[in-house]
This record gives sequence, structure tokens and C-alpha cells, in this order.
Amino acid sequence: MDLALALVEDDLGRGIARAVAREMVMFLRRPGGQSQFSVALWSKEPATDPVRAAVSAIHADPGARHGIAELAQNARLSPRHLQRRFTAELGMPPASYVERVRVEAAQRALAEGHDPVEAIARRCGFGTAETLRRTFHRHLGIAPSDYRARFRSTTSAAEPQQEQEHS
Repeated sequence: MDLALALVEDDLGRGIARAVAREMVMFLRRPGGQSQFSVALWSKEPATDPVRAAVSAIHADPGARHGIAELAQNARLSPRHLQRRFTAELGMPPASYVERVRVEAAQRALAEGHDPVEAIARRCGFGTAETLRRTFHRHLGIAPSDYRARFRSTTSAAEPQQEQEHS
């Protein structure tokens, strides 16, 4: 599917490839070194390099400090200017974007891994399991532990049991 989307992008352009990916509920492009982190389909594409740099920094490490000062330094703009450009280009302020990317990172970690919720909360930038729980409720209407129970892949759920059998 990734190859097909790349061919669509080459032949028809990025906009059409994004539309196809959105219709198929897929990522347009997944970087090889990261577990399905990419520019999310729910957001607009950054139009300028400074905003693109800020978005790339957020996706590279969702759990890092992504306050406006850090993002502005990465984008080489003043915090106020980045705030305005980011919101104009992506339709939401940087803090909202960071929170959505962190929620998605936590969703993947819960569905694919076995780490405790507290560890996932820290790694994804929420600090505590309680902050993750509140954010999950606000965005998804469900607790992280309930999300894990519903969406954990069958291979992820079987791995701890196999490890115990071999111990």
C-alpha cells in the first residue's frame, strides 16, 4: 500500500495521494525508523519550512518538551510568530497539535506494547497516568486501560503469555 501511495503521489501529486490515504484510512508515508509516525491525516500539510520543522520535531519525539519556546527555536522564528503561522497553516495552535500527536503515540503504545500505563504516559509526554487518563477521556471518551483492552492486537496480547510459558 505504501508503494501504491508513493506512485499515486509521483503521478498525480501529494494532494491526491493524501486524499487517497485519507479515504483508505492510512498514513501517506511512514518513516522507516519510527513506528508509524507521520504527518497525521487529520491535519493540513504545513506550507512553509519553519512550520514543517516544528511538526517534524513533534513527530520525531512526541514525549519531548514541545512548548512554544522550544518549537520556535527549532523553527527559527519568534514564539509569537510561530504561534500565528502554525495556527494559520494547520488550523490549530501548536499545543493542540502536540496533544493530538501524543494521544496517537499513546494509542499505538497501548495497542502494540506491554508497558504499564504510567511508563507510556511519561514516554508520550503526559507526565503521569492521571494526565494521560484525563486527556484520553477528553479526546476519545475512554480510559487508557479500557483502550488497551479493546484495541490490543492479538499478537501483542499473546506475547506476555508466551514469555511466561517459556520461563
